[in-house]
Amino acid sequence: MATKNSPETLRIRRLLRGLDRVFPDPKCELDYESTFQLLIAVILSAQCTDKRVNIVTPDLFRAYPTPEAMAGASQEAMEKLIHSTGFFRNKAKNIIACSRRIVERHNGQVPSSMEELVALAGVARKTANVVLGECFGIAEGVVVDTHVARQSNLLGLTKQKDPKRIEKDLMALIPKKKWIKFSHQMVLHGRRTCIARRPQCDECTLAKDCPSRMKKN
Repeated sequence: MATKNSPETLRIRRLLRGLDRVFPDPKCELDYESTFQLLIAVILSAQCTDKRVNIVTPDLFRAYPTPEAMAGASQEAMEKLIHSTGFFRNKAKNIIACSRRIVERHNGQVPSSMEELVALAGVARKTANVVLGECFGIAEGVVVDTHVARQSNLLGLTKQKDPKRIEKDLMALIPKKKWIKFSHQMVLHGRRTCIARRPQCDECTLAKDCPSRMKKN
């Protein structure tokens, strides 16, 4: 484990400062008006872009504005509304089941603990971390989506491929008070600069401390 003033600790501090300069006030790019809407939007975002989800959710939430309404949706009607997000059959099934549990077990309110959230259909740690951080300000862990997983390896913050193991490594390296902000920053950095198929290394503020950039050069 890196000591307080080890070269690796200092490098991570520089990485965090670099992210702060580029993304001083990062926000979730999914559109939502309530905790429940964000939860459903994150479930839909699996293997789908936020842009596509934001196109789908206005009609979805007009049709089913509350957990109670969504719990009563038919599988067929739900599939039709979310079809373009991909994996629509499984997502529809999970969204309806998730809504029913929220109504039956939580009085129509999205729970605010990791344990209760991951017990909902279609909700794993990534989704729970997004909701806890964005809506409740609770830093239970680090969001590990495809962007965060890829960049964490490129930046030498982990050698793992499994999201849970990546999250564990990041939680050990990043100060807890920065977990929520760091998650948003890494997602945005992956979309804006460290793009999977065409990384903009020459424009990257993290390049000097990126071992993958060094190897490339």
